[in-house]
This record gives sequence, structure tokens and C-alpha cells, in this order.
Amino acid sequence: MIDMDIDIHTLVGEATTYDKKLMLEIKKPKSWLKSVSAFANGEGGTLIFGISDDDRILGLADAKGDAEKISEEIKSKLDPIPAVSLELKDIDGKTLVLLHVCPGQETPYYYIGDKQRLAFVRIGNESVTADRTQLKALVLKGSGRTFDSLPSNYRFGDMAFSKLKSVHYKRLQRSFEDNEFVSWGIIDENGKLTNAGALLADESPVRQSRIFCTRWNGLDMTNGLGEAIDDVELEGCVIGQLQDAVSFVRNNSRKKWWKENDHREELPDYPERAVTETIANAIIHRDYMQMGSEIHIDMYDNRLEIYSPGGMMDGRLIQQLNPLTVPSKRRNPLLADFFSRLGLMERRGSGMKKIIDSYKRFECLSNYHIPEFQSNVSEFHVMLWNLNYGSDSVIDEKEFLKEVIGTEKEFLKEDNKFRKEFLKAQRMIYKMISVNPKITIAEMAVNIGLSDRQVRKYIKRMTDMRFIVREGGRKNGIWKIIDSDYEKFFERI
Repeated sequence: MIDMDIDIHTLVGEATTYDKKLMLEIKKPKSWLKSVSAFANGEGGTLIFGISDDDRILGLADAKGDAEKISEEIKSKLDPIPAVSLELKDIDGKTLVLLHVCPGQETPYYYIGDKQRLAFVRIGNESVTADRTQLKALVLKGSGRTFDSLPSNYRFGDMAFSKLKSVHYKRLQRSFEDNEFVSWGIIDENGKLTNAGALLADESPVRQSRIFCTRWNGLDMTNGLGEAIDDVELEGCVIGQLQDAVSFVRNNSRKKWWKENDHREELPDYPERAVTETIANAIIHRDYMQMGSEIHIDMYDNRLEIYSPGGMMDGRLIQQLNPLTVPSKRRNPLLADFFSRLGLMERRGSGMKKIIDSYKRFECLSNYHIPEFQSNVSEFHVMLWNLNYGSDSVIDEKEFLKEVIGTEKEFLKEDNKFRKEFLKAQRMIYKMISVNPKITIAEMAVNIGLSDRQVRKYIKRMTDMRFIVREGGRKNGIWKIIDSDYEKFFERI
């Protein structure tokens, strides 16, 4: 609801929810009716007539007459007609017209004129024509639906949900019952698989749900230092993607530490809470109607960048706002509910605030940088800064080198191609051992697509680095993961 008693001076200069017009251009109604359409299609807003672009209050010569014309134009040139209210406001002997537009419930609201039928949306301080994807979102909003709640093009009977069931049992200590497929919104009341259900399936058929992860060599992807150190394309169940994406970041990060009098202080490249929250938010809030566009996670020496399709839902630009006070709005509420039920994210609160708060304990570092957020009409970017980049002064280098276990120092000197291949194999070996601790090296080789000899080389490397261990004999023994960071991560997630 628009606050009609608000001080006019608090309106002037505001970007997304207010617009200013020097006068009523009755012969060019589109110039201001597009803002009425945009406000009704979004979070509402106010048009102020009688203010110049440089915020001078000039007033209108016939404010009452202009108000009547405004009302007539809205009734004849907008479909459906949005809920509005007109207010005359006197300031310093000059009269303004304030047109308050309420958020609409019957979107999209179209401007009809000049042989056109156009819907507008608010992006920053502009009212722009809604593109195809935005128009689809407005139609869904007007029908009271969201993308994740719609029936998908896939059959429920063709899908498996072992990842959802295993995480559900691990987090909630009870089995996932068949009747919960309906209560969770995985299938609708007609038994149809929803888009949310398709995203949660083990082999998710939603192609645009993939995550591309890359660890680049250097400070950007074009610095001439060679190919990427590590890269992976994640697909399938979005819960598994969250696990694998955070694991990718962890595998491509380092952790320094130093001794205090009574404890050991650790300094990770990136706070895991920030990484997990950023990736979870990218999965939950991204726009899945943008076909051919995936989440990208790019790691450089000094930073981690996460890109997800879809800007702010209300059209505002995050760089123009205070991220600590931006309320959380859920583009995919069913997905958000799944993640919160499983304890993979908190149900309430702003994810951006949690990301910033996770960095705060490190603000004493000389190279401390607060996480950065950028958005436009179709993209959202988060930049997390590497806490250890250029900060060796706070670390006892001798103590840090003791943390490099076994042959890791030599491993770090290996060429990029070997590091890249080893990291990929390590990730796959972890997964295979987690599923089947009795798996043989020959079976690993078949699954990875490598020779037995190469897999033995990787297994020896992981054993020397104390990431895994063989317990029992060669025939009846089992593999066990002893990488504490990896195990603790999956206990949390």
C-alpha cells in the first residue's frame, strides 16, 4: 500500500518506485503511462507531476484538470485497469499531482495505444518493454503460479529421487514417504510431475538447471597463463548440484592456519557459509525460464564469481540498494521450501546479509573486501574475495607448510594438466567410495574411463595425502574417506 502521507522530499530522487514528470504530456500518453504499467506489473510506485529532472518543484498550472485527464487516460489506455489513487499536494505555493499506483494482482497490465499492446516493467529508474521471458513471468504472477509449481513435460514414473530421499533421511532422521511427493509439490493434485519435481529428480531432465564450475589459472580467463586448472559441468538433482558445487570450491581452495596460545586459528580462502549460501541462493532464485542459460561459478586466484540467470524480481538493481536490508523474495518458492525443510538454508532472512556476515569476522585482515553484488534485468552476480590472497603476513609460513600433508607440496608444483585431471578423478573417486566402499580399482577405472594404472596412481596420491585409506585385506577390505574437510562438509549438507 502506498503511503500517501509521505514527505514529498523523500520521494524525489528515488529510482525504482518513483518517477518524475515536469508536466502532463497529454499528446504523448505513452511517455508516462508506461510507468503506470511498469508499477502495476511490479511492486507499485508513484508518478509525481510538476517536478523537473533536476528535482526542482515547479508545480502544475491546472493540477485539478490534469488529475482528471490522468484518470481518463488510465481508464482508456491500460488493460486491465490498475488500482490507482490521485493526490494533489501543495508545496511552497505550487501544486503537484501524485499518482499512486498499487501493485497489481492481474498482471500483465498492458498499455494500449499507437496500434500497440505492450507491457512494461521497472528496471532501475526506467520503465522498459517486457521481453518474452518477463512477459511469461507476469502471466504466471497474474495466475497466482510460479515456474516451479507448473506441471512439467515429464512423467513422474520415469524419475528416481534417491538423492532427495537420502538427504531427507540424513537431515530429518526419517524416511521420505510416498504421500510427501504431493505435500512437497513434487507432483500436483493431478499426479503430474511439477517443474520443481523435475529439478529434484536424480537425472534431472531440465537442461538449463546445470552449473558450470571453472578454476582459472590467474586473475582472469584471458591472461595467457594457460587453460583452466579444473572444470566440471554439474547436472542432475539440484540438491546434489549444491553439494558438488561447494565441494568443487573446497577442492580448489586452500586453508592456512596459525597457532595461538591455546588453539589453532584457521583462515580459509572463502568462508564456507558464504559459499554455500551464495550457491544455494543462485539455485533457488535463478530464472529457469531463461532457456540456454546456466549458473556459472568461476574461481580465480583472488576471487570467486557466481553468476545466475535472472535479475531482482522487482526490477531494482542490487548495486543501488543496501544488501543488508533487502528482503528475501522467492522466485521459486517450492524449491526454497525444499531447501529450508532439509536445513540447507534458513527459511527466513536475506541471503545477502548472511553472506556478508560470514565475512565480518575476517574484517581485521589488511586485504579484507566485503562481498560484492551486481544485477541487471537478466543477470545476478556475486563476488567473494579470497581471504588469503596477498595476506601471507599474518601466517607463519613454516607452520602453514606443515599443513601441506605428504606430497601436496610436490602436487602443487605439478603442471596444470595433471592437477586438473587429478582433481576430477579425486571428486569421482570420493563419490564412488561413498556409494560402494568395497569398489575395486578395476571398477573405478571403468566408471572414470581411465586405465587401471592411472587410477592406481591417483589412489596412491590420495593415500599419500591422507585423503583415503584402505582398511582390511586386498580382497575383502574397504575404502574409507579420511579427508576431514570432505566428511564434515557432507555431515553439514
